Amino acid sequence: MFDLFVEGPCRKFYAAWMGRPSLVSGIYFRALLIGYFEGIDSERGIAWRLADSLALRQFVRISLTETTPDHSTISRSRRQIDVETHLEVFGWVLGLLADRGLLKGKRVGVDATTLEASAAMCSIVRRDTGDSYEEFLTGLATASGIETPTREQLARLDRRRKKRTSNKEWMSPTDTDARVTKMKDGRTHLAHKAEHAVDLDTGAVVAVTLREADKGDTTTLDRTLCEAGEAVAELVGREAVLHPDVKPKVKSRASKRWWPTRDTTPARRWSG
Repeated sequence: MFDLFVEGPCRKFYAAWMGRPSLVSGIYFRALLIGYFEGIDSERGIAWRLADSLALRQFVRISLTETTPDHSTISRSRRQIDVETHLEVFGWVLGLLADRGLLKGKRVGVDATTLEASAAMCSIVRRDTGDSYEEFLTGLATASGIETPTREQLARLDRRRKKRTSNKEWMSPTDTDARVTKMKDGRTHLAHKAEHAVDLDTGAVVAVTLREADKGDTTTLDRTLCEAGEAVAELVGREAVLHPDVKPKVKSRASKRWWPTRDTTPARRWSG
């Protein structure tokens, strides 16, 4: 049933007769589920895990005589299929969870995690001039009287500067949405912040948003909360159309009451 559904919205991304053999859309989305449930944050890791496990082969429906997709094939499929199609598949899965009674919509928890961006700190450029970090330091050294600064002199000048990589001044030329952020392990990277809303009664994810990594949770969770509310409202309307004589399994009315969880920094709850 799932494979038949995803074939429809994904058909426009596949050529009928040209190009190399593609990855079946159903296998692609199941591979993403493997990454989510097993905490694998790269296509290389997903491809390795899929090739190593007989159980996962059965889950994605790849026989023992077939070759599992490599990381480049998974990555290319992800780049080809647009965000709207991913959201359409996500909404279909939410509808299936609601039909099975696995979505209540009464209590929703919002949490966030920082994800390292696919961009290197050494590639950042000035927002105003487009100069690289080394070019910027060279300009500072020249202005201070050093005509041909060495790498050691540039490094010494860099250490003396305060707030060296402000997001107001620097950006990644390849990923303009990435932000310079201090990760949980103390390292500084270009990163994004993924926020997800979870039904606290069933554990189902009802909304996911990607926000600026340098902003606090209290300034970004409003959008995630709104998308969670919209998803629940759509499911209530869907149930009313499909089952007009049955009481909706998903709660339709909710009031907003926020309080911090035990881990007060990332999480907030919404209760009806």
